[in-house]
Amino acid sequence: MKYKKRIKELVEKLNQYSYEYYVEDNPTISDFEYDQLFKELEELEKNYPNEILSNSPTQKVGGFAISKLEKVIFDKPMLSLDNVFNIEELKEFDNRIKKEGFTPSYICELKIDGISSSVKYNKGIFILGATRGNGVVGENITENMKMISSLPKELNRSINIELRGEVYMRNDVFNKHNDERILNGEEPFKNPRNAAGGSLRQLDAAVTKKRNLDVFYYTVVDPELFGINSQFDSLHYLESLGFPVNPNYKLCADIDEVIEFINYWDLKRKDLNYATDGIVIKVNDFYLQEEIGYTIKSPKWAIAYKFPAEEVETVLMDIVYNVGRTGTINPRAVLKPIMISGSLVSSATLNNEEYISAKDIRIGDFVIVRKAGEIIPEVVRVNLEKRNNQKSFKMIDFCPVCKTKLIKEENVASHYCPNLVCPGKELSSLIYFASKPAMDIEGLGEKLVEDLYNKKFIKKITDIYLLKNHKNELVELEGMGEKSVISLLEAIEESKFQPLERVITGLGIRYVGSKVAKIISNKFKSFDNLVNATIDDFVVIKDIGDVTAKSIVEYFHDNLDLIKELQLIGINPIEENKNTKEQIFLGKNIVLTGKLETMTRDEAKKAIENLGGNATNSVSKNTYLVVVGSEAGNKKEKAIKLGIKIVSEEEFLEIIK
Repeated sequence: MKYKKRIKELVEKLNQYSYEYYVEDNPTISDFEYDQLFKELEELEKNYPNEILSNSPTQKVGGFAISKLEKVIFDKPMLSLDNVFNIEELKEFDNRIKKEGFTPSYICELKIDGISSSVKYNKGIFILGATRGNGVVGENITENMKMISSLPKELNRSINIELRGEVYMRNDVFNKHNDERILNGEEPFKNPRNAAGGSLRQLDAAVTKKRNLDVFYYTVVDPELFGINSQFDSLHYLESLGFPVNPNYKLCADIDEVIEFINYWDLKRKDLNYATDGIVIKVNDFYLQEEIGYTIKSPKWAIAYKFPAEEVETVLMDIVYNVGRTGTINPRAVLKPIMISGSLVSSATLNNEEYISAKDIRIGDFVIVRKAGEIIPEVVRVNLEKRNNQKSFKMIDFCPVCKTKLIKEENVASHYCPNLVCPGKELSSLIYFASKPAMDIEGLGEKLVEDLYNKKFIKKITDIYLLKNHKNELVELEGMGEKSVISLLEAIEESKFQPLERVITGLGIRYVGSKVAKIISNKFKSFDNLVNATIDDFVVIKDIGDVTAKSIVEYFHDNLDLIKELQLIGINPIEENKNTKEQIFLGKNIVLTGKLETMTRDEAKKAIENLGGNATNSVSKNTYLVVVGSEAGNKKEKAIKLGIKIVSEEEFLEIIK
């Protein structure tokens, strides 16, 4: 059934995009594109509720917790907000609340485009700072938060309090840092949010201090302890304690006043010295908030209105192509340079042939471009009224680098170059290997990799680890110098100790991203096991199909010499074996039904997933076990009919112990 396949595909994609956004601070799609995919998934799950997957992002609070920093478990989850993108959707939000019999006032606040954080004070002294992570478990960034000058380290009252806020980087600070990075030959930050995220997650607080971050606070956890009854009063209370609060908030009597506020700031936001991508609208009264309630991942009493991306018209001068690490041919638009959202844009992504043909994009067209999510420039549409005699687009037939005949497989959107030694593929592979999602080699950015490749210092990934033999020559390169070279060589050596999943990701195997890399590293534990694995060994693994399995096996078969070279230079990570207890549910589907007395449903799901299993919502022939609480319904009956093992909550607890 197509809808089941699409649900699975959307869940995989959205989880990967969330990982890139929350953990790597390196999003590969725009916020708008993510939100559209998320809405499509929500609609499918609404129509087919029995097909909701346990790892669906609609069932989660937020992003991910990274592994480098100590974990923090929140006493109260940091919930995310649902989004709306136009006034009609905003009015629907208002109508849903009114249908429940409520007539609330709303408070509007600017949605700061930064990193969500939580802070705790004990007797007025700052003791803990954390990122949101997945909303339940965050990352301890206390020492880094101490480096934010606008955050009070001691309050004017001796109280115990927890707050939520947004860490951000001002536009002027962002521009100054990028000017310095360019002068130093470093890759500039993509945008202020990414810069703030990377700065907060530094393991060296001194680096964070240099980044000059700021913070706004907007929520008191457990406000009733302080006699606070509304969000408006909460903001005033925060101000009285000395916390930085964004001053641009307003109490609105009804949705019409909310819309006026939105329209005003949609125009005025460009005058601000920080990025804001929307307006947060909340029911003001805390008692009403509790009456209106929550969904599994977000409050029903709040919504985030997202500003439309700025759109600008320019001329598409040319379409050029580059070769990705797996040989994928990526067309890009060469634009007459224009300013969008404060930066000069001269190119934009065109994705693939289908994307270009669907929008009927042609060289010489006047096109509308936006920087979706303030990050990735994209061509939105063509101004057909200004079209003259531009020729229709025709995809190239041969690789733009090595001139090999391109291949386009059935049901695959992109063309790719099959030449295993294509220089374009080699260069992209080197860039990706050193990048954040893979080996994360600090200082070895795209521009430097390209220079080293063109100067023949590196041709394959193992050459990166031989750069120490060219130290004197590297010092002479433009933008380098002895200090930069020493730091680079140290980062290269440190990367040898990356876990197996990152090394597999960096190899650039076709169809293998960071998620699949993690799955196979957990399963096979070492290069030696992977080299000897067969297609049959892979296809039995959840989330790995025939095509991916074949690609992995072929890669290790064709690259035995490379793997041996990696091992010889010291890159031979071996995943620790998990004990049998941790794997008792490996790959098995488990259904929870009825009311649980000793744990919440989320805690039970977490226990299942920690033991390798999948907590699913519907009983089928693929179900391994059904855990039955009190007031169990038809899931128990269906399990009996299918002959599936049923256990009580008490028996389940014994199993997981």
